[in-house]
Amino acid sequence: MKDAPSRPYHHGDLRRAVIETALDMLREEKGWQFTLREVARRAGVSHAAPYKHFPDKAALLAELAMIGFDRLRASLSAAKPEAPKSLRDEIAPVAHAYVAFGTDNPALYRLMFSAGEEKAAGVHLNERALAVFDVAREILRCGQDAGSIRKRALEGQAAAWWGLIHGMTMLAIDGLLVPEKVGSAPLDAALSTLVEGLGNPAI
Repeated sequence: MKDAPSRPYHHGDLRRAVIETALDMLREEKGWQFTLREVARRAGVSHAAPYKHFPDKAALLAELAMIGFDRLRASLSAAKPEAPKSLRDEIAPVAHAYVAFGTDNPALYRLMFSAGEEKAAGVHLNERALAVFDVAREILRCGQDAGSIRKRALEGQAAAWWGLIHGMTMLAIDGLLVPEKVGSAPLDAALSTLVEGLGNPAI
């Protein structure tokens, strides 16, 4: 694994240095097969230094995943329109921001949703991970309250929203959304189907 110039390290910044170095390695190597020893070398600290904040590699990977969820939530929140004119206008920007995050950060996104034993237990029930799901839940809840979305179990509607967007993101990351198979704008087409299914037919 290639080395990179060591980050400036100052006393008290060890945790940040380890995390930022690991994020760089995750992005550059497009996977998380590195060891804590390799992270320490790249960060310019002793081999034992990472263990002061992370008892093992699984704990470090879990924190990287949490950072990914924090960044994804921020992206989705920033994409929410202030005064959408329709249900589609509200959902589409958030969905596009979700897929864009995944395609811009493929290795991090895969780590966030991997089920490997290397990650600490309970990642997906952590409040930082649930906050991403809550963005979709809030959009749907407000839509139900406003009457633009059918009155159905919120969990089921959120699962349908997440399943569609997560699936489209993984397909995009893997380069499988080819026009010959799914058309020139597959996400928009899929969102039209989702909105039609969520929409209140009484309106």
